[in-house]
Amino acid sequence: MTTVNDPAVVAEVTDLYLQYEEALCNNNLEVMDNLFWDAPEVVRFGITENLYGGDEIRNFRASRPNPKIEREISNLKVVTFGNDTATVTLEFRRIINGVERFGRQSQTWYKFAEGWKVVSAHVSLLPV
Repeated sequence: MTTVNDPAVVAEVTDLYLQYEEALCNNNLEVMDNLFWDAPEVVRFGITENLYGGDEIRNFRASRPNPKIEREISNLKVVTFGNDTATVTLEFRRIINGVERFGRQSQTWYKFAEGWKVVSAHVSLLPV
């Protein structure tokens, strides 16, 4: 039977997610790239883009016109399945062009031999 939410695994993935959040807000491309699976199968659906594979994700991040993202997160939930699979979900609040916006984010993480990696990610904004 698969163990759901082993406290040690939840803590490990939560710490990694918080590293990702800090890297996202400070546009630390090296950390973000390191935490994402570098494979053709990785997917990131963003607010305005659908990215398939590590190259597309890296290229998007490197060319983003406003790379610093200031936001407040809430309702961060980490759910783990066994020792190698996890989901991370959260809500966020941002000011975009002077307008308060609310959004959601979800990620699926998998623990490879080299460590935990995001294998699928989704970011969306709620309608104004």
